[in-house]
Amino acid sequence: MPDVTEEFEGAIGIDLGTTYSCVAVFAKDKVEIIPNDQGNRTTPSYVAFTDNERLVGDSARNQISKNPKNTVYDAKRLIGRKFSDKEVQKDFKTWPFKVVSAEDGNPLIEVHYQGKPHKMRPEQISGLILARLKETAEAYLGKKVTKAVITVPAHFNDAQRNCTKVAGELAGLQVARIINEPTAAALAYGLDKVDEYDSKKVLVFDLGGGTFDVSLIAMEGPVFEVKATSGNTHLGGQDFDDSLVKYCMQEFKKQTKLDMSENAKAVRKLRTACEKAKRALSSSSVTEIEVDSIHEGEDLLVKVSRAKFEQLNKSLFELCIAEVKKVMDDVSLKPSDVDEVVMVGGSSRIPKIQEMLSEYFGGKPLNHSINPDEAVAYGAAIQGNVLAGSAECKEHTKDLLLLDVAPLSIGLAADGGKMKVLIPRNCTIPRLAEEEFTTVDDDQSCVQVEVYEGERPRAAANHHLGTFDLDGIRPAKAGEPGILVTFNIDANGVLDVTARDTTSEDGKEAAIKITNTNKLSSKQIDEMVEEAKKFSKEDKIFLKRVETKTKLEEYLYELQELADKTKPKEKIVKALEAQAEWQEENMETATINDMMDKMDQLVDIHTRMLESKDEAKKRKRDQEDSDDEFLSQSQQLLSQKSSNSGDYTGDAEEDDDDNDDEDEVDETPQKKGKKEKKEKKEKKE
Repeated sequence: MPDVTEEFEGAIGIDLGTTYSCVAVFAKDKVEIIPNDQGNRTTPSYVAFTDNERLVGDSARNQISKNPKNTVYDAKRLIGRKFSDKEVQKDFKTWPFKVVSAEDGNPLIEVHYQGKPHKMRPEQISGLILARLKETAEAYLGKKVTKAVITVPAHFNDAQRNCTKVAGELAGLQVARIINEPTAAALAYGLDKVDEYDSKKVLVFDLGGGTFDVSLIAMEGPVFEVKATSGNTHLGGQDFDDSLVKYCMQEFKKQTKLDMSENAKAVRKLRTACEKAKRALSSSSVTEIEVDSIHEGEDLLVKVSRAKFEQLNKSLFELCIAEVKKVMDDVSLKPSDVDEVVMVGGSSRIPKIQEMLSEYFGGKPLNHSINPDEAVAYGAAIQGNVLAGSAECKEHTKDLLLLDVAPLSIGLAADGGKMKVLIPRNCTIPRLAEEEFTTVDDDQSCVQVEVYEGERPRAAANHHLGTFDLDGIRPAKAGEPGILVTFNIDANGVLDVTARDTTSEDGKEAAIKITNTNKLSSKQIDEMVEEAKKFSKEDKIFLKRVETKTKLEEYLYELQELADKTKPKEKIVKALEAQAEWQEENMETATINDMMDKMDQLVDIHTRMLESKDEAKKRKRDQEDSDDEFLSQSQQLLSQKSSNSGDYTGDAEEDDDDNDDEDEVDETPQKKGKKEKKEKKEKKE
């Protein structure tokens, strides 16, 4: 991609998905979904590492069957989590790539790149995907992109949101806002309906490749207010694929008595076939899953009906409906109170899910007016330009206001280990909450505060966000000091916690010190940023080399074809043969400069092939004239030198001596060497 210097004043919208990602921009008075370099409007969330290059997107996914251990996907299921999390422990057993634990307990993905082992955090993998989407947008706009709105599942916790923001920074983006996926989809659905309805309740059902969200949104003209949200960050199309994979492996074992579970390549091939079958069953009642020579020379052939697929995933489908019921209970609404049910996410196409959802809402037709694969990125682009305040977007979104909610209750551990909630679930954000506490012992000088998020009454049963200490409290009796704890959750859903001693003279204050979450230190982030820059530089050089190599090979091929048709002189044929021989022997090790030199030579050959006889004669005459001119200039210089060396008076004998000296000066090194040898020989004799 050519370098761009002009900066895009708006912000792009990015749907960073588990299996596929999408990028959009508000430009030319409308939202545009930007196709990638393959012409596809969504990009696989895959990153692959080989001996000499790093691949992102379609190219990474296309080579996974031959390079499964170094092709990484599902990074969204790892981001912001601990290696010890039960979901991570369950998932990494199904992945062909290796996941290990870092010293801080976070997961690390182990791959081989350029012949060396590399360990990468999920944020780095997501950062590479975001960087590719950024490049896609820059190629489309012809401008440098610096700002983006990135979407996350509504139920992502504080650590997962923070890590997603870090991934954006690693990609060279200023993350203008982190917004929830169903909220973005609601913007996509409602942008052109702002003036159409005074009041409307919309339920967004967002079932993607790896996560599930459901949100109830009230649309009051240009105001989009999220009333409640729920979901599961570990439920989606990948789980439906897993059910099919397990079923097929069981059937294969019954037929052949062979277990393919330890064969990474075989399982990868089967998973790809199962994903295709899942899609086919959305429009067909039966399909076949067929993979030739999948394991130890045996073929796999399993016939699967839609009914069988629905049976295998019945419990997962029921979990989706349970989350819908939970949201409806949170806002105390009946199914008949909902005006529209908007379907989002690729897995929302599954007929059984649509049937169960329509049945719950009393047979209400579901709304399929927006593209389920693109709606989230579409909405993110709208919000991005609202925040950036670009001129192109103001006319369409000048009054648009988005009010989102906190997906989980946030609080701290109080006396007896109870959960003291300061920010309740489904409250509008941004939000600031304060609570004053005191000491429980006389002369207590330190207070330790444990911060949690979740809905369980026992604090320890919830997700632990972190610990911080307030030191230096003035000595006093128990109950006298006042400790003001402030919870501030911003519009991104990211939490900041501080505590202050209100009774001390200096107002001693402490900010949260994370000791048990997946937040990264500044040093770790800086190191990852530097590594990302290094990778980016290597990638640009690699791509430039590949591009130059391809152009050189194609140009030679074109000239060879032209030579076959026009039958040029033997000199040109031999020159082309020499070029072909050089490419065969040197292309893999040649530098970009070497190839550019060869390109110039091909251009010269091409010019000679196309010139007429008269042009050839003229070029030859011009060359001869040029040579004559050079010779004449050389002679003039020598003559001038001789004239300068003779600017003194003397007799003819002295002139002759000088001429002899000049002859000696003009001798070639070879003649001079022979003369010296002869003189030495005569002296010896």
